[in-house]
Parts: sequence; structure tokens; C-alpha cells
Amino acid sequence: MNASRLWRVLRWVGSGLLALLLVAVVLGSAYEFFARRRAHALYPPHGTMIDIGGGRRMHLDCRGVGSPTVLLESGLDTNGSLSWDRVHDPLSQLTRTCAYDRAGVMWSDPKPTPQDADAVADDLHALLIAAGLTGPLVLVCHSLGGPYVMDYTRRYGANVRGLVFVDCSHADQMERLNKFPAPDAPPLALRVVNALAFTGIARLLPAEVPTQMPERVATIGRAYLGETMGGTLKEMVAIRATLKQAGELRDLGDRPLVVLTAMQPYPAPLLASIGLSVADGDAMQREWEKLGLDEASWSRHSRHESIADSQHYIQLQRPDRVIAAVQQVVGVVRAGDASGSTP
Repeated sequence: MNASRLWRVLRWVGSGLLALLLVAVVLGSAYEFFARRRAHALYPPHGTMIDIGGGRRMHLDCRGVGSPTVLLESGLDTNGSLSWDRVHDPLSQLTRTCAYDRAGVMWSDPKPTPQDADAVADDLHALLIAAGLTGPLVLVCHSLGGPYVMDYTRRYGANVRGLVFVDCSHADQMERLNKFPAPDAPPLALRVVNALAFTGIARLLPAEVPTQMPERVATIGRAYLGETMGGTLKEMVAIRATLKQAGELRDLGDRPLVVLTAMQPYPAPLLASIGLSVADGDAMQREWEKLGLDEASWSRHSRHESIADSQHYIQLQRPDRVIAAVQQVVGVVRAGDASGSTP
């Protein structure tokens, strides 16, 4: 085959592959468009969409009545308020309990600006004011929700009366855990998938569902994945800024605080996938427990509890322990209110 003929064949093959790629993008984009419409039709917001200014809306799901209001702050994942499914209704029997979605996650509108802890605190403050929730608050947070809650308390904490940390991130964790490999930025593959989410490619990813996540909830989360992963990615990009901002507050005074730390051993396959041995995993967990103990030292009225039979999502695996912790803090806040003092 001469060079001229070879070039024509290669050009024909290249043109064919490009045509197939364009067809795949068009079909995928059409599928994603209708999948998103179907998700909104089948799974509308559980709560209320509230305008926080400028036409941007956030989703707030409040259940029950009573004071103080318990505010549930989720961690860094694409499920947002859904991650509290197993404790939301039980806690609403105790007092008014609200979960919400941060900007660009699940039902809340996205925004063009960065999403660090200060931005999250500003959004939450605007949301609570718009919703008329100006009374005493008990903040319950999971994972990266811990730094978000600490920064909110630093900036808008006049009504924050108590806190519950559910296996929360620590402002110093990157330095304290630096001997163990961890990504410092979102993986390139995730950024590419997010950029191409309009083509439906995100729906081809294997779903990682936290242990004990109800299937109904997981289904809703998967239905919104293409829309919500962008908001989650923005939070990942801002993690270092978030931890730095949150670290400016290390003293919660006499506010009642319960810190729950997950201590179920990491599965060996998980450790192997990130290049760690079982011994490394044990050492990392011991250091993680120390971080939880340090968090408990931030209040003069605190309790730390290690949960030996739960992984990271304690609110899903051991919801009873989370409910008990919130009951304790709410009880202390109510007792202080009844006596006219600030807990």
C-alpha cells in the first residue's frame, strides 16, 4: 500500500471515529437532558426551595416542631441532605430538625463563585434568615460538615447553642495525616467527568453507596448525580481554604458538644486500593481518634465517644448513637434556657 492510499485510509478511519464520537455525544446529551427532567418529575424536593437573594434558591427540609432547632450539615458527597435520612425523622420527634443542600448539591441551585467555608457560612446564614430560623440552634455535622459548622459558628455563632460532630474533619488533618497518601486536589478523571456531565457520562460510573444507605435514598442520589457532582467538586477544590478558615476557631466555650469518632477497622481491600497496609490503617485510625479527642477539647462541656462498630457514616450505620448524642445536647440546651443561663 503506497503512502497516499494509506493516508486516505487513515483519514477515512479517523473521520468515522469522529463521527461515532459526535453521535455518542449527541445521544448521550439527549439522554442526560431527559434523565434530568425525569429525576425532577419523580423526585421533587422533600422540603422547601427558598430564595436567598438574587433569585438563587436553596433546599431546606424542616420537620417537627420545638426549640432549639437542630440543623444537619452533611459532609462532602453528592447526596447532600439525603445522607441524614435515617436520623431526620426520629430527631423531628424531639424538636424541629432541618437538613439542607449546599449550593450545587441535589436540589439547591449552583453558583459561579468558589465554595469554601466562608461561602458556605454566608449561604447558610442567608438561608436561615430567609426561612425565619433565627432562634437557638444545635448544629449536627458529618465529615467536612465539621469545618463548615465551625466556620459558621465563628462568623454567625450568636444563636449556636450546642453541637454534635459525627466523624468530622479536623482543621489540622492534612498535616497530622501527611504520612498517609491522600489526594490534595480532585483527581483529573473526576474533573473530566464533571466537565462532560452533560453527555451523561457520569451515569456510567460505578455507584459507591455508603453502608446502610436506604436503597430509595441511593436511587434519588443517583438520579441527580449528573447535576450535583459539580457542586461537590467545587467543595473539593476549596478544601485547603475551608480547613484554614475553620481552624480560626478552636474554642466553643461552654456550648455542649458531643464528638463521635468512627473506629471500625478499615477493610483490607480499601487499604490496598490506596497503597496502605493493615498496620498503616490501624495507625491512621489511631491518629484520627486523637483528632476527635482534640475536637472534644474545644468545649468545656463536651464528651467524646468512639464507635467501634461503624465506619465513616455513623448516621447510617449507627443512627441510634447519633440520635442519643443529639438528645443529650438538646437536653442541655433546654435546661439552660429554662434556668435563664447560656449552656
